[in-house]
Amino acid sequence: MMLQASAALWMLPFVTPIGFWVAWSDMKWMKIHNVAVLALLAVYIIVGILVLPWQIWAWGWVSFVVVLFAGFVLSLVGLVGAGDAKFAAAMAPFIAIGDLSLFMVMLVSVTVFSVFSHRIARRMTVIRQLTPDWESWHRRDFPMGLALGPTLLFYLCLATIFGSTA
Repeated sequence: MMLQASAALWMLPFVTPIGFWVAWSDMKWMKIHNVAVLALLAVYIIVGILVLPWQIWAWGWVSFVVVLFAGFVLSLVGLVGAGDAKFAAAMAPFIAIGDLSLFMVMLVSVTVFSVFSHRIARRMTVIRQLTPDWESWHRRDFPMGLALGPTLLFYLCLATIFGSTA
C-alpha cells in the first residue's frame, strides 16, 4: 500500500468515530450530516498536514475537488445522494492515488456486504423492534453511509499494517 503506515495510524483514531457516526446516522435518518463531512475534512486539514509529506497532503485536495465534482454530477442526475457525494469527496484525500484500485475493490466489497446485511437486518423483527424509528427500514434506497464510513476505516486499518514505511 502506498499510504504511509504511520500516517494512517495517526488518522485512524480521529476518523473512526466519524465513520461510525456516518454509518449510524445514514441508517437512522437516511442522511449524512454536513457536520460529519466537515469533521472528516478537519481531520485531513489538521492531522494530515502534520503526518503527510506536504506534496502528498496538497495533492489530496485535488482528489477532493475531482470527487466532489463527480459526486455533484451524479447527485444531479439522481444516482447518489448529496450527502453520499459530499462524504465521498471528504474521504478522497485520505486515499493514496497508488491505492485507488485497491480502495475501489474494497468499496465494492463492503457495499455488497452492507446491502446484503442491511436487507437481512431489516427483515429481522428483533432488530426492527430495537430500532423502530430508523428511516432506512422503510425506504427502498440504500443508506450508502453504511458502506462509505466502514470502507474508509478498513482502508486506514490495512494501511497501518501494510502501508509504506518511508
